[in-house]
Amino acid sequence: MDFKRAQEIVNSEETIEVLNNGVPVWIENLNPAKNTATVRPLEGPEIVREVPVTELVEG
Repeated sequence: MDFKRAQEIVNSEETIEVLNNGVPVWIENLNPAKNTATVRPLEGPEIVREVPVTELVEG
């Protein structure tokens, strides 16, 4: 995914499925300087991670 699309998803009023390594995640924050996203899995352990936006896939 590119950074612009990640911003559109974060700003959207709709819920848009996003996957990181096949796991559905919620984008909590975006860091344009590092081109990363802070994500949290929708299910399972509450592990917040910072990942490159390019690792995110729109489901």
